[in-house]
Order: sequence, then C-alpha cells, then structure tokens
Amino acid sequence: MLIFSVLFVFNCTKTNSQMIDQTTVKALDLNRYLGKWYEIARFPHSFEKNLVGVAATYCLKADGMIEVLNEGFKNTLDGEHSQAIGKAKIPSKLEPGKLKVSFFWIFYADYFVLELDEQNYQYAMIGSSSDKYFWILCRTPQMDSAIYNMLLDKARKRGYHLEKLYKVPQDGK
Repeated sequence: MLIFSVLFVFNCTKTNSQMIDQTTVKALDLNRYLGKWYEIARFPHSFEKNLVGVAATYCLKADGMIEVLNEGFKNTLDGEHSQAIGKAKIPSKLEPGKLKVSFFWIFYADYFVLELDEQNYQYAMIGSSSDKYFWILCRTPQMDSAIYNMLLDKARKRGYHLEKLYKVPQDGK
C-alpha cells in the first residue's frame, strides 16, 4: 500500500516543464519569419553566457532547411564578436510553430513559437519543451514597452517564472 501511495503521488506531481503551456502558434508563414530577429530578453544559459547585442538571422537554404546565424558580443556591445551557425527545420507541417534547431552535428533542440505578431511579424515569444529556455524577440533592437509587458503577461499566464529573465542590452541600431 505504501508503494502504491508513493507511486500515486509521484505520478500526480508535475515538473515545472509539464506545467508550462507550450501551445504554439497554429500558423507560421516561414517566408515572413525569415530574416533578422533581435533578442530582447532570455533566460540565462551556458551557450549565450555573457553575450549582449544578440541577434539571430534565419535564411532558407536550397535543401529546404533553415540556416540559423546567432551572433552577439562578449560582455559589452564593444566586446569581441561571437557567432554560431546552425540549422533548423519544421518536422511537421501540422505543427508549423514547433521547429527543431541544431548547432551541434545531429542533435536537435525544440524551438517553439509560442506567441507571434501574426499581422506584421514584428515580435515573437519562443520556448521549448523545457521551462529552462525562453526568449522574447523583435525585428528591431528596441521593443515597445507595451508589447514587452504584454508578452511578459502572456508568459506568466503560460506558467513561466520570470524572476531569472535577463533583458539583453542592444545598441539601438
């Protein structure tokens, strides 16, 4: 009986990632999504440690894959330029907001388009299957505060804990 009780409690307990609403956008016009996006805010993680002025540029390749160029500067906007080139794909046309991104060989990570300015493609909120990854992106280096606050509100309603959110310094160009 004790074992059954422990298993029941364990199965009823959700991890933080399971409590996050990971619903993605229902439609994604890839051609409109391509181009440059500035990182406005993110959760800290090792592969972008100490990077500021971060931007990601998405380009469609001849083979249908998407080239991803992530770049930024170490420590300050005048710091050493750093870049990583990866690839992305949309595994299922039935879920266009769920992409897979790889910066290392054949290992892919989730890239979920959670929120998107569906009219103008000017802002996006990105997550993954883990609650450890979260980004707010914009087509310009600075985001209108009303839009930023609206996205923060939507993130909270999805279950994200935003205490660790890092607002990425951008140069305004």
